[in-house]
Parts: sequence; C-alpha cells; structure tokens
Amino acid sequence: MKFTLSWLYDHLETSATVEEICAKLNQIGLEVEGVENPGAALEPFLTARILEATQHPNADRLQVCRVDAGPGMNDVQVVCGAPNARAGLAVIFAKPGTYVPGLDITIKAGKIRGEASGGMLCSLRELGMGEDTGGIAELPEDTLPGQSYADFAGLDDVVIEIAITPNRGDALSVRGIARDLAAAGLGTLRPWMAEAVEGTFESPITWENSYPEACPWVLGRTIRGVKNGPSPEWLRRKLETIGLRSISTLVDITNYFCFDLGRPLHVFDVKKLSGSRLTLCHGAGETFKALDGQDYTVTPDDCVITDANGVQSVAGIMGGDASGADEGTTDVFVECALFDPVHIALSCRRLGLSSDSSYRFERGVDPALPVAAMEAATRMIIELCGGEASEVVSAGEQPKWQRDATLRFNRVRDLGGLDVPAQESVALLEKLGFEVQEKTETHVRASVPSWRNDIAQKPVLAQGQDLPADQAARAAEGVELIEAESDLVEEVLRLKGLDAVPPVPLPSVSVVPAVALTPRQVRAARARRVLAARGLVETVGFSFVSHEDALRFGGAPDSLRLLNPIASDLDQMRPTPMVNLVAASQRNAARGWADIGLFEIGAGFSEDGQQQIAAGLRAGHTPRYPGQVSTAVSLWTAKADALELLTQLGVSVEGLSATPDAPSWYHPGRSGVLRQGPKMVLGYFGELHPSLLQAEGIDVPVVGFEILLDAVPEPKRRRKSAPKLSAFQPVRRDFAFVVARDVPGEKLLKAVKGADRNLVSDVSLFDLYEGEHVPEGHRSMGVEVTLQPVDKSLTDAELEAVSERIVAAVAKATGATLR
Repeated sequence: MKFTLSWLYDHLETSATVEEICAKLNQIGLEVEGVENPGAALEPFLTARILEATQHPNADRLQVCRVDAGPGMNDVQVVCGAPNARAGLAVIFAKPGTYVPGLDITIKAGKIRGEASGGMLCSLRELGMGEDTGGIAELPEDTLPGQSYADFAGLDDVVIEIAITPNRGDALSVRGIARDLAAAGLGTLRPWMAEAVEGTFESPITWENSYPEACPWVLGRTIRGVKNGPSPEWLRRKLETIGLRSISTLVDITNYFCFDLGRPLHVFDVKKLSGSRLTLCHGAGETFKALDGQDYTVTPDDCVITDANGVQSVAGIMGGDASGADEGTTDVFVECALFDPVHIALSCRRLGLSSDSSYRFERGVDPALPVAAMEAATRMIIELCGGEASEVVSAGEQPKWQRDATLRFNRVRDLGGLDVPAQESVALLEKLGFEVQEKTETHVRASVPSWRNDIAQKPVLAQGQDLPADQAARAAEGVELIEAESDLVEEVLRLKGLDAVPPVPLPSVSVVPAVALTPRQVRAARARRVLAARGLVETVGFSFVSHEDALRFGGAPDSLRLLNPIASDLDQMRPTPMVNLVAASQRNAARGWADIGLFEIGAGFSEDGQQQIAAGLRAGHTPRYPGQVSTAVSLWTAKADALELLTQLGVSVEGLSATPDAPSWYHPGRSGVLRQGPKMVLGYFGELHPSLLQAEGIDVPVVGFEILLDAVPEPKRRRKSAPKLSAFQPVRRDFAFVVARDVPGEKLLKAVKGADRNLVSDVSLFDLYEGEHVPEGHRSMGVEVTLQPVDKSLTDAELEAVSERIVAAVAKATGATLR
C-alpha cells in the first residue's frame, strides 16, 4: 500500500515528521517497506528569469543570457543554446555543482567559446522528467525566481509504502492508516462526512441480483450530462505519485476512492449498455474482453455483471472494455457493491486476474460504507465533470455485520506479556472506533466498528462431520469468543507499540532437544553423501516430465496427468528420477560432455502413491590414468554403487539376492533387481535399454541404478561387542568353476561361503570366461576365497580339506565342476 504524505494530511492533523510517522507505523504493525522522496534529486534546481538574451559573439547557435536566480544570484551570465531562450522567460536554473540526472553530468562554471557561463538553463528531459521539446522548460509568467523547483512543481511529496497483513483490509486506505496513527497518539483524525446528493430523476438502469452468495448488496445511480476528459492536476498528481496511471477524470475518481477510503467503485458508460437492467449472476462460459485488453472466459462459479448483450464485468475484479468510460462518455452508471471475499479470491485464481479492487475485496471492505461512498463519489463526479444524478437504485440488503467483542483485562498481560491498565486499554479501543457497551472491573464489552471487518466477521470453523450437533455448536461459540478477544488483545498491544512487548522465550519441552531430522531425512542425507563420495554429481529435477518420456519409464497413467502444466512438455508426474537423469545426460553429451556421472534423490510417482528414490547414472567411459586404459562404463559399476549405498544405509549385502527381472527401461540381459528375501525389492541396476537410449539420441554406453529408499528397512540397533581380531595371517585361494550359463553367480558365491563359515571370511568373483575349452552353454567363474584362521595357522592338510569342502558344496548347489 502506497500513499503520499500530503494525502495522509487530508485525513490526519499532525505536526509529526516523516521519520516519526514511519517509526509509529512500524510500532503499530504497519511495517514500512520504503520511503521515497521523488523531489530530493531536484532540490538544487531553482526557478529563474532571463533578464536579457543576446547573440553569442563567437557562435551562431548560442546566446548569452543574463539570469535572475534569486537572492545572491540576481545577475548570472549563462551561455545557452536553446532556440526558445528569450528575455522575460521564466526558466529552470542549475547552478555550478548541481548534478543533472538526465545528462548524468555535474555543472561546472567555465567559458563557452570565450564567454563565461555560471550555470545551465534546463529542459524537463535534462531533469529526467519528460521528453525533449526542442528547448528549455518554460514556466508560468508569474513564477518568482529563487524557489526550489521541487517545491514549485509540488514534487517534494514523500511517498511511503507499507506492508499489509491479510487481515487488515482497513489499512488498504489512506483514511484507515490515518485512523490507526491518530489512535496511537500521532495526531487527530479529521472528520469525514459525505454530503448527500439528491436525485432528480429515476435511474434508467436498475439492478437484479441472482447471485446473493457472491454479492449480498449492490448500489448504483446514473449521472447524465457529464463531460469526461483529463483529470485536474491535484487528482492526477495524487494517483501518479503512488504509481497509478491517470486515465480520465471518471476513472481516476474511482481509483481515488479505492485508495482514499478503501472503497472500490466502477463506472459503466450508459450508452454502451444494452437494455435497462444490469444483472449480477453466475457466469456461463462466456468470453469477454476486460479493461486490461485481455480476453477471459468465466465459469459458473464466477460472479459477473451482464446486460442484454452479455457479460460487461467480472464483478468486483475488473470491468469490460465494451462498456468502459472514455472521452465521449456523457452518461455513466456508478456501481458500488459488497462482494464475498472467498468468491472474489477463487475467481481471481481461476481467471488469473487481479486488480486493486479485488485485492481489497479479498481482504474485506467496510460493509457500512457503500451509501456514503456513493454520495461522495457522486458529488466529486458532478464537481469535476458536471451533470445531474438520479436516485440511487439497489439490490439485496446490507449484511448484518454488527458484533460485540469482550476483552478480559488480564488477558492482555497473560497473552501479550504487557501489563496495560484497564482504563488505558478501554481508551485505546475507543480511539479505534470501538464503542463500550459494558464495563466492569474485570472486562469490557464493546461493539466492533464496521471498518474492522476482520473482527466484525464471525470466524469460519471447519468441524468434523461426525461431531455431535450440540458439541459443535458449543465449540463454534467458544471459538467466536476467543477469536474476538484475541483480536482486541492484539489491538491494545500494537497501539501501545509492538516494540514495547517484552521478548519471552518459549518454554523448553525437555532438557534434551528433540531430534531435528526424521529417519527419512537422515537416510536421504546419508545417501547424498555416499553417492557424492563415489564421484557422482547431484542434480535436482522437476517432479513432472513429458507424457512420452514417462511412457518409456514404466507407463503414464491418466491419474498422474497434469491438467494445468507449467509447460506443454511437462504434463506428467515422473515415475522415477531416472527420467531426468537420462535427459540431463543427453543434454551434456550434446555439449561435448558424454562421460558423466549424475544422481538425484527425489520422488517417483505411481498409481500406488509416491516413494523416495535414489537414482544414479554413469555414461560414456571411465577416466584415463597413467597405465590404465579408459573403458566403457559397465553394469558392475552400477551394481557396486547400489550395493555401497545399501551398505551405508545399514543393509547387510550378504542377505541380498539379485534376480534378472529388472524394469523395462533396463537391458533385459544386463540388469538385475536387488532383493531382500523373495518379495522385498530394494532397487534395480544395470545397463539402460538400447531402444531407450536411441529414442533419447544417446550414442554412448549408459548404466544406472535406483534404490527405493522407502523400502530400505531401518537398521537394527544392537549393542556391539568388541571385534575379535585374529593374530594369524589370512590365506587366499583361487578357484575356477565351470557352471551352466543360466546358474546365477550369486548362488555359487553363497555355496562357497556356506562350505565352512568358521574359516571362509570373504568370497569375491574376479573372472568370467566363455569360449575355447569351456563347453557350449557353460562359463568359467573365477572366485577368490579368503580363509581366516582364528586359533592356529592352517596346515597343508587342513587347507586341502577346506578346498575339498568348497568344491563339494559348489557342486551340490550348482552342479559346477572344478576347471
């Protein structure tokens, strides 16, 4: 909310400075966001008069002027090149040392073509205020020399901008701000009363209201014989100073009352309306052009104003271009209505439309003001545009906003921490317009003024449907009393000054602070550190992708289709973050970075709900090092990434199994599913499907993994004993087994591990071979077995015995033979 100091003085009689006003606004909860003095940069410029203008002796296009710039500068010589410089002209003068914003220079005294020049005669463009008119600015003939041009032109009016909380609709008016400042002791609120304008004829336009839920009360009157045109200087300056564009007198009057009293109005050009009735009703899918030049399609939930030709306004938000007032308007119909805040807010969101009027209606306007506002607006229109007014017509009735609120004096201390005497609390409320109905030693009951609709309106309480009716009624009554009393406590505290409220820390719930992160958050943070440590770069992608991309990654059900996407190619909730990683890999490859490793921890969506997934991707080839050849990324790297992540999350890798039934976006023969038991799926790994890479335009190898973080069980908290470390060296032996190709390697490794659990401490696969000397349909698997003695060193006989048990266990489990 912006307002000028002079506008505030229209409603507030005070001698306070700008600094004092801003300090008080902050104290009473109307936070000052900015203070601007548009005339500060123009303060050094002075009004002056050219006493004499003669031809420069050394230049055809220059004149030597003698200038009177006020006391101390009665006769200053200035060299000027403006064609309109002449004797007797009132001008704007810049003395040496003045910064000229339009030219970005500082004036210096000197000589121009041999003639002394002690300043500059300026145009408005050089002051940064207008366009070049081909000469210096010409001021009125009666202008006195020596005045500051900022004062002369009325540009020294300070503009203050404050932040408004959603409950303070009354502070969206200059008068509401003045009322608060006066109540806080910073001056006296000037009286305001609208003089009634007697109607001289019946209005040719009447109202019909078929949507009272959205508009309970509407007024209107016709004013005929008006002459519309540019606004007078005072009105134009008020609006332009706070950032509004002056349009015409009729439109500017409605904008003036919107900011002055917080009372939105609208004027229709009567000759552009069809029929003799305006109707407030539901929209019916019509499309109309609003005053902002845009087309909008209204819905049955939107409240519109129609005539015989259709929609002429989205009620309470913006009028239509077809019935707007212009320079040819001679008869106008003035609309002044009350609109339901919720209906206005929902319509604004549906239509993507907002205005100064809707901003106020959403926060609530004074329900008792329409009659007075109509009279005040009528009188101003007649004074500035002429014409005569009809009788006022209306539809609906003024809603019953009257409400009492009770304040227990001790609640100010208990809730606000500030001990305010009872008499002072009552006095502060009375200054705000509350009228005392009952007062005792312990409490006061007061009627709420109409402009404080945030207190006057009863709260809306959402209650459970299964709550008994009598219990629900008691709860609603209690909330109404508590809510109103809390509002009164807030009013007393802020008028005393929010900076006077003592800061009190919240009581601690326990000596030991509660856990700051949930287990889910801890798991995600740990996964992020693990994957980053393995050389992957984290990305953050949208949770929605294109419908076509989602189809490549497991399907795109209609239930996860976005009805209003932010972009046409982002219309589907993603099934997995792998969609984003593949797209990121393709973009990097197109820019010369084909060898890359990425990961993202985010949501994946399906018809069963949402789950958190840690997805990683490696593309291209491994880095080259001295003595090490670069190779294409392999599924074993992706599996190692996935297993390391699960290990760090507390999952025992020994209890996992890998099955070949990975999702469709993985290579069917070079991928796997990590399971804990037969049913619990923890993740996937492997090469991505060639057809997927081809569709994405990727021509380098790509492997990836996905860990379903929500499926990872919480690690069991067990009391750990000291590890038993053997004093004997481990013994490592290699075995090569010939096994059928369809036998999972995992089965063979488990068989080796189970051959002697006391001695076999580790088993790892180091070689796979198919070819010469290996039967068709079989492969050779080389494994390294680590034997860790505990009590004594192993003899050759014991080693042979262990080896035989290993070979026998593998043969029994897999049918493999020792190569």
